[in-house]
Amino acid sequence: MRSDLFASENMVQPPTAPGMVLQNPKAVKYVVNGECYARQGSMIAFRGNLRFEKQGQGVGNFLKRAVTGEGLALMAVRGQGEAWFAHEAANCFIIDFVPGDTLTVNGRNVLCFDAGLGYEIKVVKGAGMAGGGLFNSVFSGQGRLAVVCEGDPIVIPVSPQAPVFVDTDAVVGWSAHLASSLHRSQSVGSMIRGGSGEAVQLRLEGDGFVIVRPSEAKPVPASA
Repeated sequence: MRSDLFASENMVQPPTAPGMVLQNPKAVKYVVNGECYARQGSMIAFRGNLRFEKQGQGVGNFLKRAVTGEGLALMAVRGQGEAWFAHEAANCFIIDFVPGDTLTVNGRNVLCFDAGLGYEIKVVKGAGMAGGGLFNSVFSGQGRLAVVCEGDPIVIPVSPQAPVFVDTDAVVGWSAHLASSLHRSQSVGSMIRGGSGEAVQLRLEGDGFVIVRPSEAKPVPASA
């Protein structure tokens, strides 16, 4: 049987070491030897002796998620084998953490991560209960995190002299030590006349970076 479908870049190669690698720009392959965590419903194939179990978030995090519709709906993947993860053909990226690294990530953009990474769901400082996307996951520790992005991401440097304003529906993540607050970019008169569609943004300032996706589509809440 012959077809471009069977090109070498589409064929799975034998595993060489535990952990995650990009299978292609739209999928992550994870060689599991023990445990990892992934977004619920993101497994597209596996082989080997693996178990997939819903992961609780704790009472506090559960309440935050119930109020905001955001957060991390996770499953634990345990055993020995290979699993492939993807989400709606979004682009996949792998981030390496070393001790001292911290990154705030929107829960909708998390795909899978090493068990050695710590995560905590936190309210974005300065944002209160003002809208969706304002409870995010802070990752730290040592290991790898795979994130997804609809389209090609834009990484914008942030400096004390040049704060960055981002749409809360477009933001993927940012340096966790940046200061955050809400910013209103249209006048009361403009809002009365129907508004510009750009009423409130997240203001980030300090020294770091912010990652945004080229879309302001409203996120679909993660399944419970």
